[in-house]
Amino acid sequence: MVPTKIEILVGIFVIIGIACVGYLTIRLGKMEIISDDYYTVSAKFQSVSGLKPGASVEIAGVEVGKVDSISLDLKTMAALVNLKIRKSIELTDDVIASVKTSGLIGDRYIKLSPGGSDIVLKSGDYITETESAIDIEELVSKYVFGEV
Repeated sequence: MVPTKIEILVGIFVIIGIACVGYLTIRLGKMEIISDDYYTVSAKFQSVSGLKPGASVEIAGVEVGKVDSISLDLKTMAALVNLKIRKSIELTDDVIASVKTSGLIGDRYIKLSPGGSDIVLKSGDYITETESAIDIEELVSKYVFGEV
C-alpha cells in the first residue's frame, strides 16, 4: 500500500501539533528542563507549615527564585528547604530568610532580606539566619484561652 500525498501531509500536521502542545505545556507550566539559570542554597527552619515546593522566593517583593524542595533534617528535627535562586542574584552569607504569608490567609513564600557582607553564597551553601512562619491559629488559641 503506497501512502498518498494527503496521508503524508496529515501525518506531518499531527506531528507538528503534538510538538506545539508539548512546547506550550512546558512554557505555561513553567517547567525548567535545563536549569542553567539557577543555583541552589539551603535553609533550616523550625516551622514551614503551609509552605509548598514551587512557592516563590522574593527580595523586596520581586520574585528571584522558587522553593525547590522541603524535607526534614533528622539530626536537628528542623525543616530543610532548598531554594533555587537565579544566577544573576548574588546572596551574601548574612542574608535573612523568612517564611511569610501573602495577605491574611494567602500562600506562603520565602522573603530574603539582603545583608551587607562581602562573602557571596555559592551553590550548595546554607543560609544561617532564618525566621519561621508565625502560626496564626496558635496565637488565636492563646488569646482565646487567656494565655497572652
